[in-house]
Amino acid sequence: MAQLFRRKPIAEARAEVGLDPQAVVEPGLRRSLTAWQLTALGIGAIIGAGIFSGAGTAVAGGPNHLGAGPALVISYILVAVACGFAALCYAEFASLIPQSGSAYTYAYATLGELVAWIIGWDLIIEYAVGNIAVAVSWSAYFQTLLRGFGMGFPEWLATDPRTALQAFSQLQADPTITAASIVDAARAWTTAPEIYGLRVIFNLPAVLIVALITWVLVIGIRESARVNTVMVVIKLAILFFFVAVGAFWVRPENWTPFAPNGWAGITAGAALIFFAYIGFDAVSTAAEEAENPQRDMPRAMIASLIVTSIIYVVVTLVMTGLIPWNQHGTADPLASAFVDRGYDWAAAIISIGAVVSMATVLLVFQLGQPRIFFSMARDGLLPGWAAKLHPKFRTPHVTTILTGVFVAFFAAFANINEVIELTNIGTLFAFVLVAIGVMVLRVREPERHRPFRTPFIWFVAPAAVLSCFYLMLQLPGVTWMRFVIWLVAGVFIYAAYGYRKSRLRRQRG
Repeated sequence: MAQLFRRKPIAEARAEVGLDPQAVVEPGLRRSLTAWQLTALGIGAIIGAGIFSGAGTAVAGGPNHLGAGPALVISYILVAVACGFAALCYAEFASLIPQSGSAYTYAYATLGELVAWIIGWDLIIEYAVGNIAVAVSWSAYFQTLLRGFGMGFPEWLATDPRTALQAFSQLQADPTITAASIVDAARAWTTAPEIYGLRVIFNLPAVLIVALITWVLVIGIRESARVNTVMVVIKLAILFFFVAVGAFWVRPENWTPFAPNGWAGITAGAALIFFAYIGFDAVSTAAEEAENPQRDMPRAMIASLIVTSIIYVVVTLVMTGLIPWNQHGTADPLASAFVDRGYDWAAAIISIGAVVSMATVLLVFQLGQPRIFFSMARDGLLPGWAAKLHPKFRTPHVTTILTGVFVAFFAAFANINEVIELTNIGTLFAFVLVAIGVMVLRVREPERHRPFRTPFIWFVAPAAVLSCFYLMLQLPGVTWMRFVIWLVAGVFIYAAYGYRKSRLRRQRG
């Protein structure tokens, strides 16, 4: 039993990334990211589907949860506070152990191998599964943009089977429905070609964008960071446009009732839009490629969280002021808000921003997942081929391509709401374990030098644990069931492979 909780020494982890001047290490990931590029990665990952897509469902509600209404601004503030606590814990670890494995690496150094494996397996939900939701949302905005130019994909090539069937059933039950998103999805069901009695319905734009992002990431981290920075500037400009223009068309009566479902709606909205804030975690996966990780990682995490929190609150106030709260349940709520007011030209501009915005999130998340696989393989918990680097680009090209194939396949058929809920619970679980790990290490190694120390640790870390676990409790029971099944499957894989192949276990016998 003790072997399951053996810890990887911090000195060994630091030596692997060249922080021990006496250690001889093989050429690894290329260190080229500046503090600004790291911050841009955080902003690029945070501002995306959480506001351009998930906000609509959080405001209006859905089959499994209540809508927050205009009070979603309070939901964002609650989540920002919870993430702020978690970010301070992440920042201490990122400066102490600047490896690419994020929460997996931190857990290995503090809570032991089994917990590290569980959190590494869990991070697949955060990054790879989360990117499925982002790709689906990107597709929705891309189609809105194409329609603005009189173009578009056939409906059966631009949605998922479940959404199409649900929309068809809704129209059958109520033929008076005129919402464009429902009518288009229903048309996908009625016009789809059939093969052996099965309707061919899948999301082609989602597949294509994932393929493009995967190609960019294989080429190199420096090139990926430059692309991301340009796209971050564009999407910030588009959000400024939304606020500046939308503010003139806000109707204050749309903010009443402010919290139509009370505190229950606010907390349900917070649990759902938590997806919007996980970008600062993605910054930590690039630690091995930062020029000065001990100084720049904490700064980038905290700065990206502060900037995006302010943006979220302002954008949400304008969005909920444009149309009544119960009309926001679409995959592209910012653009739909302008469309419903008759301002198609403004919606087209927002769609451009959303297409760019979602692409940056895809890029950062697709960057993060392969690097977690890379770290796990380096420790022997995954096959050695997962730790291979491209001889020219110095990127984990094998796992980057495999991640791209996984995301593209499921993005073709997935329903966005269920994917977002699963991503949220996985991310919250990771935050809880990182906060616990910081406290454990403070007790076990209190004298160790920490380039960044979490302030008021015995308040901040417990607050991170309690606030994140509270948000987990707000998610539907079916999400918990899927999460538990996923973790159990991961434990079986660890028992079958990781436990036997662990490099740490073989070193110590």
